[in-house]
Amino acid sequence: MTLTLKGRQRGERYHFEGRTAQLPGIAFNSVMTPLSEEAAPAIPRGEQRGIGNGLYSIDIRMLDGLDGGNAGVMVLHDGQIRGGDACFDYLGCYSSANGKWKGEIVNHEHTPSHGERPVFGGHEVGIGFSGTYTDQGAVAEATALAGKRSIRFSAVLKKLAEC
Repeated sequence: MTLTLKGRQRGERYHFEGRTAQLPGIAFNSVMTPLSEEAAPAIPRGEQRGIGNGLYSIDIRMLDGLDGGNAGVMVLHDGQIRGGDACFDYLGCYSSANGKWKGEIVNHEHTPSHGERPVFGGHEVGIGFSGTYTDQGAVAEATALAGKRSIRFSAVLKKLAEC
């Protein structure tokens, strides 16, 4: 699919509108907020043959009896994590070897999440995770520290493309 975008910077954010010939009549709108590299955790020294660099889809499901979940995209590249979805952007780091991986993410709400129970209440939160990986993707369980609450969830990553 080819997406044609036009946009401009407004303050710190970048606003885009676009269309694609494959889906006539459907508009694409995006507001992008730059991520601060200073806010990212330090990148650990990775092992060779760890989890593959690439673009991944991510499907998140809440644990501990909480309803909810989310979906987005994530880029893993040489120990760095960059990603986001409709309400959140996140950056972090990871290490991986022998089919196992672990890391940490800083999650930032760029657009207020709607619903009865906003997941992180508008707070920037730290998330730690660990799990396993294959050439096709990865799974992980994570804990987010949101104020005085800890929120557990699982994530499934599917590799979409190499990078």
